[in-house]
Amino acid sequence: MVVFAYEHRESSRPKRCLRFVRKFAITPIEVLKPHEDVDPHRLSSLTREIGSDGVLKRPIVADHRTNVVLDGHHRLQALKLLGCRLIPVIYVDYRDSRIIVKTYRESIELTKDIIVEAGLKGHLFPPKTSKHMVLKGSDLTHISEFEKPVHIPLSRLRKPIR
Repeated sequence: MVVFAYEHRESSRPKRCLRFVRKFAITPIEVLKPHEDVDPHRLSSLTREIGSDGVLKRPIVADHRTNVVLDGHHRLQALKLLGCRLIPVIYVDYRDSRIIVKTYRESIELTKDIIVEAGLKGHLFPPKTSKHMVLKGSDLTHISEFEKPVHIPLSRLRKPIR
């Protein structure tokens, strides 16, 4: 269930590198599937910051086919702790070859399939295991660079789902 969605269409995509973006949606939190655990200290700090601000400044990123979270695990958990039922999500085509998975941990081998499987089965990797990059020309850019500011009041994200 998506409460609000904006579909990205070919004609509305001014930049070729954004074709991996499928839509922006205000989505029920419970449909999202994390693949990483969170750091409790970072979560506590971020929860206080978002609660104090009263707004969520940036959306998270998830795969449009599976709802597996690719970036924004701490924001997702912080909103849950703050009593939110909805979260803004940038849905991407995770199969797109421009999205590349890297790891912060050399001891763990990661592929997109492994990440999706972990999210679908609820087997969480340690915090900050994966790093999702986007091939932009010949450069790699972290996927968070595509998370444009939203500044959505928490009161809107706490509303009951209809």
